[in-house]
Amino acid sequence: MRRRLSLRDERWPTRDAFVIARGAKTEAHVLLAQIEQDGVVGRGEAVPYARYGETMAGELASAETLRDAMERGASRQDLQDLAPAGAARNALDCALWDLEAKLTGTPAWALAGLRGLEPVTTCFTLSLDEPAAMAAAARAAAHRPLLKLKIGGAGDFDRVAAVREAAPASRLVVDANEALGFEDLRRLAPELAKLGVELIEQPLQAGEDAALEGYDCPVLLCADESLHTRAELADCARRYGAVNIKLDKCGGLTEALALAAGARAMGLQVMAGCMVATSLAMAPAMILAQGAEVVDLDGPLLLARDREPGLVFTGSEIAPPSRDLWG
Repeated sequence: MRRRLSLRDERWPTRDAFVIARGAKTEAHVLLAQIEQDGVVGRGEAVPYARYGETMAGELASAETLRDAMERGASRQDLQDLAPAGAARNALDCALWDLEAKLTGTPAWALAGLRGLEPVTTCFTLSLDEPAAMAAAARAAAHRPLLKLKIGGAGDFDRVAAVREAAPASRLVVDANEALGFEDLRRLAPELAKLGVELIEQPLQAGEDAALEGYDCPVLLCADESLHTRAELADCARRYGAVNIKLDKCGGLTEALALAAGARAMGLQVMAGCMVATSLAMAPAMILAQGAEVVDLDGPLLLARDREPGLVFTGSEIAPPSRDLWG
């Protein structure tokens, strides 16, 4: 067996500026890995993330160090020991899943032990902005069943209240991206509960969330930046009621599935999340999303254009990926 690995970076413009507490972006910069064997190509896509010390150059270099192992036939399990969690491993891991599915004729969902894939309903994300602007965005998205609001400190209650008024029938979750202090959370959470907010994602800095231990929050708290792999699960279980699992953080679908099983064993709810990327990055996460309490795979909806073929969205419902896309 001899394989050939190819790596490249691609830029996909966003529909509008995507704004969170840490800053804004106007494009998705993704790493594409392709592994060819016997005329069949497996693909994986990942997003290097500066918050975790990643750069595109660094992740491309990391993936390049694995070229010999990949081309000599390293398996997905081998990869877990060869590379740390992160974007490079995610791209390679998902490419190996796709390659195996295509070489064997067995869908990736079957390789994962599932009986099939069902459609899922995703959050639709509203960027951080002034209350009036967020209300206008919410009004345009009021037909969507689940909205995710980016918040960032001063004025957050006004933002959420404006969105609630503009989209009264939508379920709401909020994502602070580490922008709150503990006292901010204690003041804000009861007010968000009154507005019907169902979940608050990563309110505190990842290194400061021990303060959550023993705190009875009136809204379900979800770890994001605090959780990468199973190594952080025990700490998260003492501080949160849910965890946001992203393939880019944990280093691929292989670890994501193990992480989800571990989270459920500890009584945690699962959120299947994503970075802003194309349908190729979302497709493997559709396996993770099966049975997840919250799904946030709206990356392609935030782009000016998507891959072809891409995932099929009917409103906020995502159909299982075609074999031509992935898996």
